[in-house]
Amino acid sequence: MSIAFDHSYARDLPGTYLRVAPDPAPAPRLLALNTPLAAELGLDITEAEATAWFSGAALPPGADPIAQAYAGHQFGGFSPQLGDGRAHLLGEVIAPGGRRFDIQLKGSGRTPFSRGGDGKAAVGPMLREFLISEFMAAMGVPTTRALAVVATGEEIWRETKLPGAVLARVAASHLRVGTFQFFAARGETAKVRALADHAIARHYPDLAGAETPYLALFDAVAARQARLIAEWMGLGFIHGVMNTDNMAISGETIDYGPCAFMEAYAPGTVFSSIDHQGRYAYANQPLILGWNLARLAETLLPLFDPVPDRAVEIANDRLAGIADRYRAEWVGVMRRKLGLVGEEPGDAALADDLMAAMEGADWTLTFRRLADEAALRLLVPDFSRMEAWLPRWRARAGDGAEGRIARANPAVIPRNHRVEDALSAATAGDLAPFHALLAAIRQPFVEAEPFILPAPTGFGPYVTFCGT
Repeated sequence: MSIAFDHSYARDLPGTYLRVAPDPAPAPRLLALNTPLAAELGLDITEAEATAWFSGAALPPGADPIAQAYAGHQFGGFSPQLGDGRAHLLGEVIAPGGRRFDIQLKGSGRTPFSRGGDGKAAVGPMLREFLISEFMAAMGVPTTRALAVVATGEEIWRETKLPGAVLARVAASHLRVGTFQFFAARGETAKVRALADHAIARHYPDLAGAETPYLALFDAVAARQARLIAEWMGLGFIHGVMNTDNMAISGETIDYGPCAFMEAYAPGTVFSSIDHQGRYAYANQPLILGWNLARLAETLLPLFDPVPDRAVEIANDRLAGIADRYRAEWVGVMRRKLGLVGEEPGDAALADDLMAAMEGADWTLTFRRLADEAALRLLVPDFSRMEAWLPRWRARAGDGAEGRIARANPAVIPRNHRVEDALSAATAGDLAPFHALLAAIRQPFVEAEPFILPAPTGFGPYVTFCGT
C-alpha cells in the first residue's frame, strides 16, 4: 500500500527545516511492528513495506523527508543550534478520526544538524523507546509512540560495537520549545509568529479566535505540560533529559533517552549517566516544568505585547501561576491513585503525608497494595508513620476504595531489570523477552506475576544512557 502523506509543516513553515534523505539501511530486518498503532492511523502496512520504509532502505511513496531546526537549553546551558541530527520527518498522516500525526525516522543517518555525531542509533535504545512509550500509551499518558523498529544490518560504535536500528516514531508533531528558541534567538519574530500560528492550528484550534491567541497558546501549553508532569510523577517516571528541546508543544512525552521508573521511593532519584548534578531528579521535574515554560514565554514576548516591559509583566504574571497549576494537577493524580471520590480540603495533606510515610518503599506496589495492610508491612521500611496514616486514608476513601485503587494503579510497569534483560537479549538476537515484556506492559492492570516484582537484590545501582 501507499501512505497518504501530507506535509503541512514543510508547506507552512519554509526556512525552519532542511530537506535531507535518510541513509539506506544495507540489510534491514524488522524487529517490532506496532500493528495496533498502524490500525489507529489507518495504515495497512505489510512487514516487507515496514522493513523497507522504516529503515531508510526505500522511501515510502509521497514521503518528503526533512530535518527540523531547533535550539535548546541542555542541562541549563543554551545551544543555539541543535536540530534533527539523526532524524528525518517523512511527512504527516491524517488518521481516520481526523487527527494529524508525524511519522519520523530516528537513527536514520546524519543531517546538517548532526554536530559531529554519526546519525545512527542502536537496537537497545530504540526498543527501549518502543517499550516505555507503549506503557505510557496504555496508561493514558500523552506520548509519542513507536510504529516500528528495524535493524539496519550495520554496526555502530558507542562504548562498544552495537547492532544499529531505526525507530519509526509517531507524534502529534515534533514542535518543541526549542523550535521557538531557535528563531527567537536569531531575532526572527516573523518565524516565531508563524510557528505559533501553526501550533494553534494544529494542536489548539479552539484558540484561533481568541482575543489574545498567543497568550492563550502559552496558557494551553502550560496546562497540558502541568498535567503531563503530574502524570509522570504519579507513575514514578523519570524522564532524565528535560531539556527545552525535549518539551513538546503538543503536551506529549517525547524523546525517551535515559528514562526509567523509580522503584524504592526516594525524591532525589536520578538514573541518567549524564545528569551529574541531579538537575532532572524525580523531585525536580515539577521545578523544571516551570523553568522550561519560562524559556517558552521568553520566545513569545514580542507576541504578547509590542511594548517589552508590558510583555515581560504579562509573562511573569502567567509564570507565577505555574506552581499552583501543577500542584492542582498533582493532587488530582493523587486523589485517583488513593481511590478518593470527590474533592475535600484535606486531600493535599493526605497525599503529602503519604509521601513522608512511604519513603524507601516500592512506589508502584505501595499504591497497588494500599488496601492490604499485611502486604504494606512487607513493603514499607519504617511502618510507624504509615500505621498512623492508614486510618486517615480509610476514613477519607470510604467504601469501594480497593476497586478504585486497582483500576487506577498499575500492577506492571517497565521494571528496570526487566527492561535491561529484554534489551540485552534483543541486542544478542533474542526478541522473546522483549515481546513478553511488551505484552505485559500493554495490560498494566493485570497482575502478571513474573513482571510485578521489584528488581532482585544485587541489581544496581541502575544507570541509563542517552544512546547517542
